[in-house]
Amino acid sequence: MASLRLLRLLLLLLPLTTALVGLALTHSPPAAYADPPAFVISPITHVDTLIGTGTGGESVGEINNFPGASVPFGMVQYSPDTTDTYAGYDHDNDQSTGFSMTHASVGCRAFGDISMLPTTSEIGPAPWDYWERIAHDDTEIGAPGYYTVRFPDTGVSAELTATTRTGVGRFSYPNNGRPARFHVRSGASLKGNDAATLRLGDDGATITGSATTGGFCGKNNTYTVYFAMKFSRPFTGYGTWDGHAISPGARSADSPLSGGYVEFPAGTMLEVRTALSYVSVDGARANLAAEGAQTFEEVRAGALAAWHAALSRITVAGGDRGDLQTFYTSLYRSLLHPNTFNDADGRYIGFDETIHTVARGHAQYANFSDWDTYRCLAALQALLFPDRASDMAQSLVNDAEQSGALPRWALANAATGEMSGDNAVPLIVNLYVYGARDFDARTALRYMVDAATNGGVGRGGYVERPGIASYLEHGYAPQTPEFGTDHAITGASITLEWSIDDFTISRLAESLGDTATAAEFLNRAQYWQHLFNPATGYLSPRNAEGAFPPGPGFVEPFWRFGQDGYDEGNAEQYLWLVPHNVAALAATLGGREAAADRLDRFVTELNVGPNKPFMWAGNEPDFGVPWLYNYLSQPWKAQETVNRIRSELFGPRPDGEPGNDDLGAQSSWYVWAALGLYPSTPGTAILTVNTPLFDRAQISIPQGKSIRIFAPGASGPNGLKYISGLSVDGRPTDRTFLPESIIRTGADLTFSLSPYPDMVWGTAESAAPPSFGGAPRQ
Repeated sequence: MASLRLLRLLLLLLPLTTALVGLALTHSPPAAYADPPAFVISPITHVDTLIGTGTGGESVGEINNFPGASVPFGMVQYSPDTTDTYAGYDHDNDQSTGFSMTHASVGCRAFGDISMLPTTSEIGPAPWDYWERIAHDDTEIGAPGYYTVRFPDTGVSAELTATTRTGVGRFSYPNNGRPARFHVRSGASLKGNDAATLRLGDDGATITGSATTGGFCGKNNTYTVYFAMKFSRPFTGYGTWDGHAISPGARSADSPLSGGYVEFPAGTMLEVRTALSYVSVDGARANLAAEGAQTFEEVRAGALAAWHAALSRITVAGGDRGDLQTFYTSLYRSLLHPNTFNDADGRYIGFDETIHTVARGHAQYANFSDWDTYRCLAALQALLFPDRASDMAQSLVNDAEQSGALPRWALANAATGEMSGDNAVPLIVNLYVYGARDFDARTALRYMVDAATNGGVGRGGYVERPGIASYLEHGYAPQTPEFGTDHAITGASITLEWSIDDFTISRLAESLGDTATAAEFLNRAQYWQHLFNPATGYLSPRNAEGAFPPGPGFVEPFWRFGQDGYDEGNAEQYLWLVPHNVAALAATLGGREAAADRLDRFVTELNVGPNKPFMWAGNEPDFGVPWLYNYLSQPWKAQETVNRIRSELFGPRPDGEPGNDDLGAQSSWYVWAALGLYPSTPGTAILTVNTPLFDRAQISIPQGKSIRIFAPGASGPNGLKYISGLSVDGRPTDRTFLPESIIRTGADLTFSLSPYPDMVWGTAESAAPPSFGGAPRQ
């Protein structure tokens, strides 16, 4: 069935890709490289958006990807919804409420705004709760900028495509004598609605309205999204509902469960264009006028061309079909978020609830799951698209200017404050160090320092770093109240994350010439050491009196996602979260050999969840763990561990990711791992290495430059898995990391590979990536 779906996908894409064939990137391999595999010509043909849309088992749960139509960083994600899901869609569920306009691959209910369902069924007693079966078979296809599925019980087929601010649907109804009906639910957001409106236009061919929702992960954020919908032909019947009663012939509804229906003759082929705006209904109408004039096929071709250009920033050669599908689908998911937030005329609603206008040629972006994305997604996006990344960084600065503080986990135009740490800080700094320089970095630094000193007070009770005074007094975030009485307190996680945050502040300050701030925050970046409990060998939470919890570091009570004192994890998993000073961490644990032995035990199992003393590959705090072996003089074990995760936990199937994708965070991990690189130290452009998955790769960076990777013998089921040598621009090196300058200048990286572990290359202490902050404090 999967092979039939792939064939149909290739046939659908073929007419739109032939014109793009000549755009493939090329470069010459080393002279000794005989008969190299050819580069992928059309990466879009290797994307299957149904990959990673299923359920990965008890420890993984919903992966939370969506398969529908979008363009890179678009406002619209026009995608199907199934019942009782976080992100809207689960491939294991065939109960569909239709298609909605907004989605995000996150672990709490969010978006799913403005839902619509094509049907031939009668209007039932509760259409606001209605669903129908969709067919998860070879007729369901997800491709870049395009999605199609059928409803087997009604015979309706749906096709979706998108522009930045509009979704275009084409719906084919059977000619079976039943009216073609189209439900529109403005009050159907996944988290529920505080308010929703719907208005059928007097012209008989338009619907407008709004949805107000929020409450992300139990927080008090809200936003309102507006829509304008236009049909390709006038409707012949209509009505509305308010969640209590249906009103045939009514044209408007104003209720948290608002919705309505329109009717057309049996056998209708219907096109529906829907535009969004977070400013107003008039803004949605203007966006529809600006982006809604093309035919369905023209919009689909435009979306496909946009994705071809974006995905072609990285081209690879070698690998089997599954490797290519997993790689390019991961790259695709890395470029879906954050999302355009301004209208076509530049207007957007700010964090201060007033209308602002972004400068021409720039964009305001929203939806930053910074706890997830600062670790490796930000670096990838900035490396490939520094102009867009500059706008992303400036968007967060704009949010701070409007609200008083940088937002943690910003959703729409509010800070949710979700997760521990001050993660907008390393997100912005990572964008900066990987190439995003066209934003107000000095203002960003000012807000970072304010939050790290005074807390960073925003609007509506939001504080960027709550408890900062106590943190500065103790040198760690005290675990209060007493251990085990409040699962929401995660003192160890906060201390470890703030140590990383402070390190990145130090790096940004140094780059901007503020040496005093750089020195102060480099010192603060070592506060993680205050958590080390010599009696247990763990980094553990402490109370205000300095006491550690009783017993060993890895100890119950556990809650839903881990251990008291740690956010979504436990003491074993958070032990390794000191990416900026691994040398000091290793020394604290008894030296490199002792640390490596402990790491060996930790990676025995790779993804058994938050309550076991093993690596949780599906969650962000452990993303960088495999590459720690490069710091510990055992780089072959980094190569082994990365390959185990790539091959065992990822794949071209609905359950083909090890955890919640989190706005592309998990997918970007795979992209880096497949390239043989990883941004190991937040706040720096240090790329540490592992064995590439492909024989060749080329990463296009600005000014016509590129990072070109040669790894003969890497690809295929019997590919060589170990590094025995590396040269940078023809110069051999035994270092397990690359010069930071290559992200600006480009470079040729040539790996020599072996079928067996090489226990010489990269094992010298001088070969390890640098650590920052000196030796452990006594």
